[in-house]
Amino acid sequence: MEILSKVHAKNLVEWAKNRPEVIVLSADLTASTEIDLFRDTYPERFFSMGIAEQNMMSFAGGMAREGFYPFVHTFAVFLYRRAYDQIAMSVAYPNLPVRMFGFLPGIMTPGGATHQAIEDISVMRSLPNMTILECGDATDVMSVLDVAHTVKGPVYIRMLRGEIPRIFNTPMILNQSRTISTGNDITVLSGGICTEEAMRATEALKKQGLSIQHMHISTLKPWNDLSVLEAINSAKYGVITMENHSITGGLGTIIAEKIAEYGLGKKLLKLGLKDTFAHGASKAYLMKEYEIDAMSLIKAVEKMMNISLKITEEELGKIYLAPVHSKAKAEAL
Repeated sequence: MEILSKVHAKNLVEWAKNRPEVIVLSADLTASTEIDLFRDTYPERFFSMGIAEQNMMSFAGGMAREGFYPFVHTFAVFLYRRAYDQIAMSVAYPNLPVRMFGFLPGIMTPGGATHQAIEDISVMRSLPNMTILECGDATDVMSVLDVAHTVKGPVYIRMLRGEIPRIFNTPMILNQSRTISTGNDITVLSGGICTEEAMRATEALKKQGLSIQHMHISTLKPWNDLSVLEAINSAKYGVITMENHSITGGLGTIIAEKIAEYGLGKKLLKLGLKDTFAHGASKAYLMKEYEIDAMSLIKAVEKMMNISLKITEEELGKIYLAPVHSKAKAEAL
């Protein structure tokens, strides 16, 4: 699998070259959110707002009213927890085209509960006018700017940084999932960093003769992807969602709502953080600890089908793990 480094940093500079109305805001995390290259290339379009996220969001709303497209960058947890009122009143209520890039979503940092955005989807999707996107690979990161730019109102993006695998060859499309494998025993719906883990699991499951429909979800709001509903309806045993987020209010909740709304009557298992804060450790450790890794998906399939597959960790495909404190800063603060 191809691994790319600092995808957003390079892509943003090229994408914004002929868009002078795009400005970039930082909350004292410039290098940590890969916008130092933008700062150096277009210094007149870069604003360092300091550790003042609430002011940054109000400033972004004001600039959007003047015809600019503010691209706000910080860690995800600092966006929605510290500046929620400003997002609601200065950005979402007037439906302004502010693009919010939240880095280190979920448990992607060893910083512990103070730095882990585990309920951001739940919080942000409750805001009227808000669009929510989540990147799962390098192709998503490279194409999310185009997707966000088609949206007239505010957009919140769960962003990846550092060394990122390329999983997909086709770009992200608003409200359109990607089908990774087809089948009718169980439908697996994953997003973000969980998709690569789900791919490892589904490969092993297919070798056991199971028929798995696996789909990658990158649009979390608005949500009306009929292809996902069809996949849910065709699943013999049920549906499993897998997300780097609390099971309350995120992808699993969205799917539960849709199953009820459309009367699909399918069993649902939600893999995610189960009403708990996480602690500090590496991404690989935390994904295993909070049961959003490949083996956890296999166990969920066994539970749903009431079978024992005896698949071991050694049978799963290997993944690339960047050092926690690498120059690419995949996980480190």
